[in-house]
Amino acid sequence: MDSKNTFRIGTGAGFSSDRLEPALDLLRHGQLQAMVFECVGERTLAFGHRDRRADPAQGYNPLLERRMRAVLPLARAAGTRIVTNMGVANPRAAALRTVEIAAELGLTGLKVAAVTGDEVSHLIGPDSHLMEPDCRLSETGREMLAANAYLGIDAILPAIEAGADVIITGRVADPSLFLAPIAHHFSWDLDDWPTLGAGTAVGHLLECAAQVTGGYFADPGHKEVPDLAHVGFPLAEVTAQGGATITKLAASGGLVSQRTVKEQLLYEVHDPAAYLTPDVSADFSRVTLADDGADRVRVDQAGGAARPDQLKVTVAFDGGLLAEAEISYAGPGAAQRAQMAGDIVAERMHDLHGSNGPTRIDLIGVSALHASAVDYPATAQDVRLRCALRASSRPEAELLLWEVESLLCCGPAAGGGYRGHITPSVMTYSTFVDRGDVKPDMELFTA
Repeated sequence: MDSKNTFRIGTGAGFSSDRLEPALDLLRHGQLQAMVFECVGERTLAFGHRDRRADPAQGYNPLLERRMRAVLPLARAAGTRIVTNMGVANPRAAALRTVEIAAELGLTGLKVAAVTGDEVSHLIGPDSHLMEPDCRLSETGREMLAANAYLGIDAILPAIEAGADVIITGRVADPSLFLAPIAHHFSWDLDDWPTLGAGTAVGHLLECAAQVTGGYFADPGHKEVPDLAHVGFPLAEVTAQGGATITKLAASGGLVSQRTVKEQLLYEVHDPAAYLTPDVSADFSRVTLADDGADRVRVDQAGGAARPDQLKVTVAFDGGLLAEAEISYAGPGAAQRAQMAGDIVAERMHDLHGSNGPTRIDLIGVSALHASAVDYPATAQDVRLRCALRASSRPEAELLLWEVESLLCCGPAAGGGYRGHITPSVMTYSTFVDRGDVKPDMELFTA
């Protein structure tokens, strides 16, 4: 391996609860210079703030300790830097806990950095405009938990330059977690937009872990994926110009093909010619793909233009309580009976209990995922009714569960298999703030 002209970086996680063993395999056999655990989504960030409110020592990824105990010895032995947003709403506490784990494992001298500054609640006020509901914050009628800006590589690079073995962040744009160690290795200028755009394409391809190695791709009879039960996580061999070969360990399950790469390249990208990140306006519209051997795809010609002047911000709100209750119907006419049962619940919640909370009625097996967007023929003979309510109080939430359970004797024929539960919920919306108002910071700890 030409470590000077090629940088090997892999993915250890693509979401908060991702598998662990593919990451450990990569650390053992991937000859990686860096590994990224991407574990933050909008809802996981909001739940992190909720957890931190309940306990100031919490708010980071619940799997942090399990992952770090397994990862740290392998990473040190391999000389692999770990970059992760498992800090979620409390990167400093996550870093301190990681230092404690390293000390317990005898990994003395391990340097752990906490990257902060993404929490920008002080920049968000009642008149702040929220994009999705197209309203002011004060018009939501809900309590704001926190607001976090999407940081970029300029927040991570100081930790790399300080020699951190493990870098723990909060809300950082997903591809930036990968781009930072790549850009540092090749000493890329932070205004070299075409090269940063190329590196961003690499990060975007890796950020969802197994999605580029066959996960979320397999469709039996149409898109076959071998040994998906043991799907491996991806790694990239990146060149100084930003091109890369996406691959995986030969012994792992799954596959890397032009089709898996194409699907992931376009995943969550609204405009391939202007994919906005904190680092660059990336251009994927001219990307070329070429096979480079078994499970190896060469990616070239991504580019970019100047980065945006503003940073996206996720604003988290307390969503109240989510009540969910289900009951099943089977046999001829199952869909019609389930629909009748749902109508009964909706009518009683409104007319008898005066509930005005948002209620959703789904027929699982008929139209649950697409709801009103698609009308499927009601011929199913195995249907599960799901009723959900975002309630403002526990008594209101309990009423929904009560009404659905009462269908066992008071509803249509042959209902059974009732289940119900109540859980806290969160909501997130987006806004923007000026880049210059956000002040990233870094703190270094040593085991």
